[in-house]
Amino acid sequence: MSFSDPAHTPYGSAHTTTSMAPGVRQSNGLAIAALVLGVAAILLFWTVVGGVVLGVLAVIFGIIGARRARAGRAPHKGIAIAGAVLGVLGLIASAVIIAIGASIWNSDEFKSFEDCVRNADSQSERDACERDFERDFNN
Repeated sequence: MSFSDPAHTPYGSAHTTTSMAPGVRQSNGLAIAALVLGVAAILLFWTVVGGVVLGVLAVIFGIIGARRARAGRAPHKGIAIAGAVLGVLGLIASAVIIAIGASIWNSDEFKSFEDCVRNADSQSERDACERDFERDFNN
């Protein structure tokens, strides 16, 4: 048995190496993370954490992953871009939901509903407030 033969090199010998040769592409974990976060942002856009936070992280990781891939240091440029795009879509959808919620929250109908509920003494009066709010909001 010869120790110069790589098939018969004992574990931990000086012939084993953990560094990669120059020019060898490494994995692109940021691209995969961007895609996973982008999908999560799309699925959870109706929450602030899901749409905004995960969307921003997907965009950041996607841009960094795409730059690494473009420079030839990592694979999966398309996955990185897809993750960034999904992150942007999650951000946009979340921004629309937040804008709709803010407009409802600041509407005169909602303020009237709050006053009505605050002054209601029974459940039937609260139910009447809800019916009035729905009628005012839909008209």
